[in-house]
Amino acid sequence: MKMYRSSSPLPKPAIGPLSLSSSRYRIKASRNNHWFAIQQPVGVAAGVQNLFGRWILTFPSRISTNEEHSSAISAILTDDHSAMKTIEEGTEDIGLLGMDPGLEPYKEHFNYRIRRYIDQKKLIEKYEGSVEEFAQGYLKFGFNREEGGLVYREWAPAAQEAQVIGDFNGWNGSNHRMEKNQFGVWSIKIPDCGGSPAIPHNSKVKFRFKHGDGIWVDRIPAWIRFAVPDPTRFAAPYDGVFWDPPPSERYQFKYPRPIKPKAPRIYEAHVGMSSSEPRINSYREFADNVLPRIRSNNYNTVQLMAVMEHSYYGSFGYHVTNFFAVSSRSGTPDDLKYLIDKAHGMGLCVLMDVVHSHASNNVTDGLNGFDVGQSSQESYFHTGDRGYHKLWDSRLFNYSNWEVLRFLLSNLRFWMEEFKFDGFRFDGVTSMLYHHHGINMAFTGNYYEYFSEKTDVDAVVYLMLANFLIHSILPDATVIAEDVSGMPGLCRPVYEGGVGFGYRLAMAIPDKWIDYLKNKTDSEWSMNEIASTLTNRRYSEKCVSYAESHDQSIVGDKTIAFLLMDKEMYSSMSCLADTSPIIDRGIALHKMIHFITMALGGEGYLNFMGNEFGHPEWIDFPREGNGWSYQQCRRQWNLVDTDHLRYKFMNAFDRAMNLLEDRFSFLSSTKQIVSSTNEEDKVIVFERGDLVFVFNFHPENTYEGYKVGCDLPGKYKVALDSDAWDFGGHGRVGHDAEHFTCPEGIPGVPETNFNNRPNSFQVLSPAHTSVVYYKVEERPEETDNRKVDQALVADAMAKEENVHTDNSAYIELKTVEQPASAGEPDVSPTNIEELEADNIRRGT
Repeated sequence: MKMYRSSSPLPKPAIGPLSLSSSRYRIKASRNNHWFAIQQPVGVAAGVQNLFGRWILTFPSRISTNEEHSSAISAILTDDHSAMKTIEEGTEDIGLLGMDPGLEPYKEHFNYRIRRYIDQKKLIEKYEGSVEEFAQGYLKFGFNREEGGLVYREWAPAAQEAQVIGDFNGWNGSNHRMEKNQFGVWSIKIPDCGGSPAIPHNSKVKFRFKHGDGIWVDRIPAWIRFAVPDPTRFAAPYDGVFWDPPPSERYQFKYPRPIKPKAPRIYEAHVGMSSSEPRINSYREFADNVLPRIRSNNYNTVQLMAVMEHSYYGSFGYHVTNFFAVSSRSGTPDDLKYLIDKAHGMGLCVLMDVVHSHASNNVTDGLNGFDVGQSSQESYFHTGDRGYHKLWDSRLFNYSNWEVLRFLLSNLRFWMEEFKFDGFRFDGVTSMLYHHHGINMAFTGNYYEYFSEKTDVDAVVYLMLANFLIHSILPDATVIAEDVSGMPGLCRPVYEGGVGFGYRLAMAIPDKWIDYLKNKTDSEWSMNEIASTLTNRRYSEKCVSYAESHDQSIVGDKTIAFLLMDKEMYSSMSCLADTSPIIDRGIALHKMIHFITMALGGEGYLNFMGNEFGHPEWIDFPREGNGWSYQQCRRQWNLVDTDHLRYKFMNAFDRAMNLLEDRFSFLSSTKQIVSSTNEEDKVIVFERGDLVFVFNFHPENTYEGYKVGCDLPGKYKVALDSDAWDFGGHGRVGHDAEHFTCPEGIPGVPETNFNNRPNSFQVLSPAHTSVVYYKVEERPEETDNRKVDQALVADAMAKEENVHTDNSAYIELKTVEQPASAGEPDVSPTNIEELEADNIRRGT
C-alpha cells in the first residue's frame, strides 16, 4: 500500500504454531487450519516446520499434483480443446486442493471461479478468436494506420454524437464527425493528404462527444499513446498527442531479452526522481547514468515505477490518467525504449509497475472523463460506491465488462510487445481481490477471509486471464502481486486453480523492521520472531522479500538508515574522523537487516533506489506545502560517490551480497533450514543452499568458538563478512581461517544432533555482524583423511555416551557427504574486484 493511500496496516496471515504428527509428517497451523502433506524425511521436507526448536523451510523443485487429470481448466490453459466438454467434471479435480487439503471446504468457491474463468475465456475465443487476439485492441482502437489513411476508434456508448478534434483541424470537429456501431464504438477514417497522414506526428488531438444532457465535452482518447500538458501554463491539464514517428525516427531494439534469472534481485526505481539535481530526470539520462550503477551492484532486474502517464506527479505514478501513454515528464516513447533496450544489453530484465487496480478520478485528462453518469455496463467503472475507492480517491474498474477486459488485457500486451517489458509488478492486488478492498480489514489467516461472498470473483477472473495472457506471450515473464492479504493460491498456476502470479511481495517484513527500529531496544529484539516473520510464507508460493521499498521513503516516514542514524547522518558520516557509536551501530544493522531479509525472507529480493547506500532523509514530491520544490525528490548519488563518506560501505556490502547470491544461487535453493534462534545470545543460524549464515544481533557480545550446526561435513571458509574493513566494519573475522566440521550425535537421528544438524563447526561471531560460510571443495586425499578423522571422532563420542556405534553409522556419514560445487569462490571483500572482472569477461 502506498503512503498516500494510508490505511491501517494489513498483516499477512500468520502461519501460526506448527506441530508434527505421525511418521508421515503433516504440518498444521492450528489457528489458520493450513495443512500440507509431507512425505520427505527431516531435512528435505517441503513446508514450514518447527522441529525441536528449529525452523525448516524448504521448497520442492517440483510441486506434485495430479498430472493425468483432464480437467477443463488444464485444457483451457494448454488449448487442448478436445477436453473442453469436460468442464463440469473437470473442476472437481483442482490441483490446488490436492496440495492443501485445508482448502477443501471452499471447493465450491473454487469450482465457481474456475467455471467463470473458463466461460469467459470460451466467450472470448468464440467472438474474438483467442485471448491473445483479444488483447491486441491497441491495433484496432485509438489511432491506427490503415490503407490510405488513419482510422480512429473509441468505445463511448454513452455518447450521442462524437467528433475528433486537434491541431490538424483547428480544433473544429464539424468536418470530422464519427459514426457509432451497435456496440457503442465510434469510428472515423481520415484520408491521407498528398500521401501524408492528415494528422501530423506529435500533434495534439482529443475526442469530443455530446452526452445525455446535450453538453459537449473534450476528452483525451482512452487509447492515446502520448499525452503532454501545456508547458506555458502551471498545472495545465493534459492533451492527447498523436504519436507516429516516421520509420527513420523510430527506435529500433538492438538487444534480445535477457534469460530469466533463477531468482530476481530487483532494483525498484523511479526515473523522474533519479537525478542528483532537484529536477525531473529523463529516460535517457537514467539509462546512461543510473543503469550502470544498478548493474555494478549486481542486480539482475529493474522495476520501473510511474511509467504510465499520471497528471499528478506526487501520486508516485499510482493515479494513472492515460494507460497506454508513456509518462511525458521523462521523455518520449522512443526514449523509454532506449532505456529498456540498454538495460537488456546489460543483462537486466525490466519489470513495469502496472496499475490495474484503480484509475485517477481526473475528468478532463483521465479515463474517468468517459463516465458521464451511464450504467456500469456502458462504463469502464462500477457506478456508485462500488466504483469509488474512498481512501485512494480514485475510480474502480468493472472487471466483468467486455470492453474493460479488452482494454486492460490489451494494455498488458501493448507494454510487452511495443516496449519489451519482461514482466509486471501488479499494484494494489488486495484492493482488487475483495469487495472491501482491504479497508479496515485485519487478515488473520482464516481461509474464510479469502473465499467468501467478500471475494470479487470478477477481479480474480481478470487476473487469471491476465496471467494466462502474459505467459502465453512470454513464458518466462516475471509477474509479482502486491498483496497484503496472503490469499492462498494467488501464486500458483491457473491450471491448478490458482490466480497465476509468480511471486507475491512479502509485505509484513518491512513492517516488522519498522516496528523494531521505532519501538524496541536492541535487547528486546526477538530472534525467533525475526526468523518467524521472514519464513512466514506458503511453501509452494514464492515471495519477493524487501526490508524497505518506496513506501518507507515517503515524507512522514523514515528509511531504515534514517531511523538508525537520524541527524548524525548530517555530521558523522566522514571517514576522516572516528565513527560515532550511533553511526557504527547504524551501518552495522543496516547491512544485517537488508542481508537477512534477502537471505531468509523469500525467493527474490527487492531494494528501492538509493536505499542500498543508506540514502538519508525522505521523498517529498513538489507540492504547495513545500513551495513546489524538487529538493527532496531526487537521489543524492554524490554521497555514495564521495570516497571519504561512509555511504560507500553500505553500497559495497549491497554489491557483495548480490554477488554472493549470483555465485551461489541460494535464493532459488530448495533447502532453507533455520537451526538456531538463540534469544540469550541474540544469534540466528540458518542454511540456505549449502551456505551457512550466522547473524549476531547482540549489541555488545562477541563469541569465540561459537558452535554452529550444518548439514554437510567438510571444510568451511568465510564467503561474506559484514564486519570486513571494506564494508565499514572492524575486521574482526579472519577470512583465511579454515573451519573443519565435527559429526554430531547419531547420523540420521536428528534429536541426537546439535540443533538437529548432523555436523558442526566453530566460528568467531562478533557483535552486530553477519558472516556466511561456504563449503570448500577438497582434494580426494583430503576428503579421505577427513572421513577417517570424522569416524574416529564419532566413535569416541559414542563410547563416551555408552552408545554402540557400528559400521552403519559410518555408512550413513558417507552418504550424507556431498561434493560442493566445483570452484565456488570466496566473495569476501578481498576478492570482489576479481569476481566482478570475471563477470565482465563472462559477459554478465
